[in-house]
Amino acid sequence: MNKKKEAVIFGFALFAMFFGAGNLIFPPSLGIAMGKDWFLAGIGFLLTGVGLPLFGVLAFTKVGRLEDFSIKVSSRFNTIYCTALILVIGPLFAIPRTGSTTFEMGVRPLFPDTDPFLLAVVSSVVFFLATYLVVIKESKLTDIIGKFITPVLLVILAAIAFLGITGNIGIAVDKQVTGVFTQGFVNGYQTMDALASVLFGVIIIKGLEGKGITAEKDQRYFLTGAAFIAAAGLGLIYFSLMFLGSKISGVGAFETTSSALYLAEVTLGASGKILFGICVAAACFTTAVGLVAISAAWFAGLTRIKYNVWAVIVCVFSGIMALGGVDFIIKLSIPVLCILYPVTIILILLNIFGVKNVLVYRAATYATLVTITIEVGAQTLGLTGISELLKLIPLADAGFAWITPCILGMLIAYLISKTRNGQKEEK
Repeated sequence: MNKKKEAVIFGFALFAMFFGAGNLIFPPSLGIAMGKDWFLAGIGFLLTGVGLPLFGVLAFTKVGRLEDFSIKVSSRFNTIYCTALILVIGPLFAIPRTGSTTFEMGVRPLFPDTDPFLLAVVSSVVFFLATYLVVIKESKLTDIIGKFITPVLLVILAAIAFLGITGNIGIAVDKQVTGVFTQGFVNGYQTMDALASVLFGVIIIKGLEGKGITAEKDQRYFLTGAAFIAAAGLGLIYFSLMFLGSKISGVGAFETTSSALYLAEVTLGASGKILFGICVAAACFTTAVGLVAISAAWFAGLTRIKYNVWAVIVCVFSGIMALGGVDFIIKLSIPVLCILYPVTIILILLNIFGVKNVLVYRAATYATLVTITIEVGAQTLGLTGISELLKLIPLADAGFAWITPCILGMLIAYLISKTRNGQKEEK
């Protein structure tokens, strides 16, 4: 086996798994919002949009199964946590976003004079009906689309980046934004890739084992090599789109999806904009099929309801949610992601470093969960008193109030466990 060649192939496969519509629409929007400060925001975005997903995959060299990802906290917590992941990257947010992105970027530009709501309903029905049919028939259509669309999209993106960087599409303006790095960091949550990586990790480890690669050392070699390739690809796309977004930051206000379409139009023309939208729509379709299949399989395993029935439920619910539009889904998802992401970060790190002390594991997880839930709840409900009180915690002003309680919780739990072990030895 040629290890380097296999690592490169695996790297492109890993990149394709993470590459989706969210990776295209959020970077330029962030660049527009940050203006001249796009680079610092980009560093934060890169940490959560690229670094965390790759760490999530690497964590599975230590875990091996989704059922064991947070089992050290408790089996009930693991079930609730994994179900929350499935809901977020499934019917609540990620799947509906594929449908609404398809409409806004791929369908609406083709029929500008048609009633938007009627067109959105038709688009959603067709999109999720097709998704359901492919899911239950296990068609190879998504593989065919994926193998064709991803290269075409990358070529279009390369053209947009080259023409946008070398051309005169605008100039970055000073938006006088505060907390630039934190905003970039939190915006990276919207890709949902770190949450998906927890599920992708299972697929990747099984793929390696299917090729006879079972040794942990070999798995780390392939995952590390693939990680650099996938990170380089995603990072290059993110920074290019953020830079281009910053260049049009003075043009005007944009909806989340319209910024990417505008960049395609000013660099490639009207026909390029339409081609770009169609390619994004096709990419959304392959993503939707995969996420519906994962969601239906998970809930079928938890209940006595069959897989096909869950596929119908997920598609119908997602289709209704998609009618709200991308911006509506984003606003709805922000509080949930702001709670789920810090917990996922801690669990990924605990698994990567192989923490075996159960008390430390639980303390880190619960301290993070409680703190971030209080913080997000106070912000969402407008409880300024609690928000001001939380600012007394170190790093809270930077948007990371959960870090200090997490570290303190781990230290206290470690000291308690050491004391208990010492008492047992004396007896």
